[in-house]
Amino acid sequence: MAQNLSQPLLCRVIQLTAALEERTASEAVFSRPNEVEGGSKVDSGSKATAVYIDGYNLYYGRLRGSPHKWLDVVTLFDQLVRVQDPSSVVHKVHFFSAPALGQFASHGESSVAAQESYHRALENRHPERFMKTLGAHAYDKHGTALPLFIPGAPYDRALTARVWRLVEKKTDVNLALAMYRDAVAGRFRQLVLCSNDSDAEPALAAIRVDCPSVMIGVVTPVRPPDAGDRRRVSASLARHAHWTRHHILDAELDAAQLPDCVPTRRKPVLRPAHW
Repeated sequence: MAQNLSQPLLCRVIQLTAALEERTASEAVFSRPNEVEGGSKVDSGSKATAVYIDGYNLYYGRLRGSPHKWLDVVTLFDQLVRVQDPSSVVHKVHFFSAPALGQFASHGESSVAAQESYHRALENRHPERFMKTLGAHAYDKHGTALPLFIPGAPYDRALTARVWRLVEKKTDVNLALAMYRDAVAGRFRQLVLCSNDSDAEPALAAIRVDCPSVMIGVVTPVRPPDAGDRRRVSASLARHAHWTRHHILDAELDAAQLPDCVPTRRKPVLRPAHW
């Protein structure tokens, strides 16, 4: 039947179905007294969990070059934390990234539009649990002078070349502050970091000291070793975690993809063609 429907009509059918499911889900909340909203104090019946995702690390560590970019991160971490501890319930997924710059992106302005569509899809799919914080990219419009590498020759600071050097700003700080503030406010019993960037170590160390009752988990966004990924889990992050997930499986990403058409109150969000 779906093959005979035009795309706008199919999107409308999906939108109405999603609205009915959302209404049913909202009514069911009243029968689950242990679950609370992300901004309130936690109950003792379940392990209320917040997830903090370094979007840059997730993309370049696990999603780039894969067919899994249209990833529903809320559904993914619903699955991952339950496997770790069935009593865990994800109440918030906080996504940290920076806006794509068309002049540096593989698909130009299409990459910018794709990122915006992705964020809007997640915000509409999980309006109560997904939130994003965007930093910025910085670069020198005249290029950055960096030392040349010449095989077999020693380092020579006088030999340089100007290159385009794109630097993501504020993401690490924003993520660390959000984790620490949620910890000291006692909003969640468990905080899960998705990153392999050791820059987050000071935040984890501070939480362990200042909030010893808060459990910390780390999910490393890399491929399994048998997939040829030789990157190691950050030992500095694992040192401060109560548990560490060393990779994310393809099957887990497959099971957590957004629908190709995500309904909104206005125009539906479609999966980007090059994703």
